Amino acid sequence: MVGSALVRRFRSEPGVTLLLRSSQELDLTGQAAVEAFFAAEKPDLAVIAAARVGGIHANNTRPVDFLYDNLAIAANTLHAAFRAGVKRVLFLGSSCIYPKLAPQPMTEDCLLTGALEPTNEAYAIAKIAGLKLCQYYRRQHGVLFHSAMPTNLYGPGDNYHPENSHVLPALIRRFHEAARAGRSEVTAWGTGAPRREFLHVDDLADACAFLLRLEDPPDWINVGTGSEVTIRELTELVAATVGFRGQIKWDPSKPDGTPRKLLDVTKLARLGWIAKTGLEQGIRETYASFLAEEASGRLRR
Repeated sequence: MVGSALVRRFRSEPGVTLLLRSSQELDLTGQAAVEAFFAAEKPDLAVIAAARVGGIHANNTRPVDFLYDNLAIAANTLHAAFRAGVKRVLFLGSSCIYPKLAPQPMTEDCLLTGALEPTNEAYAIAKIAGLKLCQYYRRQHGVLFHSAMPTNLYGPGDNYHPENSHVLPALIRRFHEAARAGRSEVTAWGTGAPRREFLHVDDLADACAFLLRLEDPPDWINVGTGSEVTIRELTELVAATVGFRGQIKWDPSKPDGTPRKLLDVTKLARLGWIAKTGLEQGIRETYASFLAEEASGRLRR
């Protein structure tokens, strides 16, 4: 999803040549293959957007996959970029790098000040390692390696797997199927009380383009909207968007995850960038993309 958004954004940039490989063409967990790619192509800059990602269930049940694969991706790509003489790298992390009970909204300097959310600790540790590698390559070797920490993302090309997807695409699929089948009720995980922030993936791509134009960007910076909704509000909004008119029941035996997760985006706003896509508009556009992807057989499910 993120890679596709970056391609859409940078294809419109004059003078930019994209060096693209699919995951089938280049396995970023394989050190030798990654080093060979960077040595052969020698890009001027690289954006590391690839990751093994998933929702609460996937993170909670397969922590080795999320820690090992994401550590390997970060270490392989950053070291290979450095060895190939790449002068600038933007590494994409995640807001889950911050402590579970961090002061809200979360500023960049709350990193490593408390315990992580247990259900996605493995993923967070790998992303923290990537962020720190960028910081230390920059400090030790003078290369412009820096990081962006996006909040929860959604948009075209998302993963709609019933167990391994994130909350927003999971809700879109669940309510779409319920509405199509004429069901009278849908069960949602948790209590609905946690608060979350959501950023359209095309806004993230635009933020990346903005950050790559800065001469002296911060080592890492938050990318979000600065606004939040409860999971209950999000669920009701998705249900209304897809046309589900039945009852929503909540299952408090399922995990809620972090109670609140809102990024402080003051630093990025002061530099001159703010998100443009409102959540209601973004969900409408994403559902339209879902329908088009389903009709064409391209839906990730």
